[in-house]
Amino acid sequence: MIESYRFGEIRIDGVRYTSDLIILPSGVKPNWWRREGHRLSLEDLEEVLREKPETLVIGTGYSGLMRVPQELIEHLRAEGIEVIVQRTGEAWKTYNQLSREGRRVAAAFHLTC
Repeated sequence: MIESYRFGEIRIDGVRYTSDLIILPSGVKPNWWRREGHRLSLEDLEEVLREKPETLVIGTGYSGLMRVPQELIEHLRAEGIEVIVQRTGEAWKTYNQLSREGRRVAAAFHLTC
């Protein structure tokens, strides 16, 4: 579970992370880099697609500066993945709630901006 988030830092199961990351049902993938820093693309989510979660929670950063194109959301939905896009300050709480409900959930979190 995610214990806390603040600008540039997230704590998951007692471990502090200071770079963007992906959380998959199989575990945390730290140091997540995107092809274009503040614009999410399908290739940035290859690991997520391989795991086929029910839901993907996307945290767009503290101020919400990471953009998630509508065509990407539509592609993920066509793959059967529900997509929730929120600022990271809300997204981590949504991720925890879905996890507590027993959902197969993944997350992609931008920690700054």
